[in-house]
Amino acid sequence: MSTKTEQEWRAILTPEQFRVLRQKGTERPGTGEYNKFYDKGTYHCAGCDAPLYVSDTKFDSGCGWPAFFDAIPGALVRHEDNSFGMQRIEICCANCGGHLGHLFKGEGFGTPTDERHCVNSISLKFKE
Repeated sequence: MSTKTEQEWRAILTPEQFRVLRQKGTERPGTGEYNKFYDKGTYHCAGCDAPLYVSDTKFDSGCGWPAFFDAIPGALVRHEDNSFGMQRIEICCANCGGHLGHLFKGEGFGTPTDERHCVNSISLKFKE
């Protein structure tokens, strides 16, 4: 897990990336650059460049954020999140601890895992 200080993170991330990745913020739905993006490649953590998702696991959930049905093995850590009166599973980068979004199960999308990883675009970078 990364041991950067808050000051070091602020120096390498944009203010919006810092708000989402380090302060567990959320970008507005439908505004992220990867929401309707379907090129073939790999999605990496915008904070530390660790590979997180392959494009073959991305699908259009209509939720307003990029959705994936599975991550690269070992790429994520999951935490229970009961904020805002909801029971959710927070997903974070296993390498740097950056907040990516939330994981939802049993929504009926028909994915192989029956999961939807709802990820903030700003916490990702894409590589072909």
